[in-house]
Amino acid sequence: MRSGEKARPSHTARRVALRRAAHQLLDDPRVLDDPLALPILGPETAAALRQDPVRFEGGPLLSRLRAFVVARSRFAEDRLAQLRALGVEQYIVLGAGLDTFAYRNPSPELPLRIWELDHPATQAWKRQLLGAARIAVPSHLRFVPVDFERDTLASALGSAGFDPARGAMVSWLGVTPYLTSDAVLETLAYLAMVTCARGGVAFDYAPDPARMTEIQRLAFERLAARVAAAGEPFLSHFDPGELVLILRGLGFAVAQDVSGESLNERYFQGRADGLAVGDLAHIMWAGATPLDDGSA
Repeated sequence: MRSGEKARPSHTARRVALRRAAHQLLDDPRVLDDPLALPILGPETAAALRQDPVRFEGGPLLSRLRAFVVARSRFAEDRLAQLRALGVEQYIVLGAGLDTFAYRNPSPELPLRIWELDHPATQAWKRQLLGAARIAVPSHLRFVPVDFERDTLASALGSAGFDPARGAMVSWLGVTPYLTSDAVLETLAYLAMVTCARGGVAFDYAPDPARMTEIQRLAFERLAARVAAAGEPFLSHFDPGELVLILRGLGFAVAQDVSGESLNERYFQGRADGLAVGDLAHIMWAGATPLDDGSA
């Protein structure tokens, strides 16, 4: 799904999955309760994590990244739950990686069809892991291989049975920084048409380094160097205020930026362990209706 990814699974997707799994072991209370986060990684990796989770996730920078990984997933799943209660029955997970929501659907009594989209190599790897872990693939899930830099999202979803007239909730996490700005905006333009009447999209993005303090820029450059060394460099960034205007111009009725401070207020208040997201964290909600709790 990321630029530069050829015939190999995404290294970033694996790191994200490790952080979700480490959260199950290191953090109490859990922001994201995911009983499949460890099993999907395979018995050897799961055993290594259980033996020494700090080896994978020690240090303040990694703890902030871990906090953001679970907070953004929790945010998307919370928003999905709200929309399902309003009758939205389609869920698209763009850049699904090793996301496990489809296999632990918390409200099976509510109708839901799910499409997981990812780069073919990453998706094939995930399906191998699911099979090895004996995690059943539900009948309401469709796998859709796609490369955002080359494929048309509308045609990929259309061929997989998605009905744009019925609206959808869209989760697009951990992807946009690895795509060009043009690819990000092209995808959002399509999603605006799909969700303008019902639903919306939750996505995270890299903030503009030109608007950062010196300390923030140093932290951002450290993270950028890490992902570039893994062969998946950051390719785009956005200013929150400008992005809100762009989204409204694309046709979204609502565009609300959720800052790191807001995420901490939602999910990390009163913790004894000090777990929190950093101030560079941003999630954007764009859709037909505003966030109903007003914290944006």
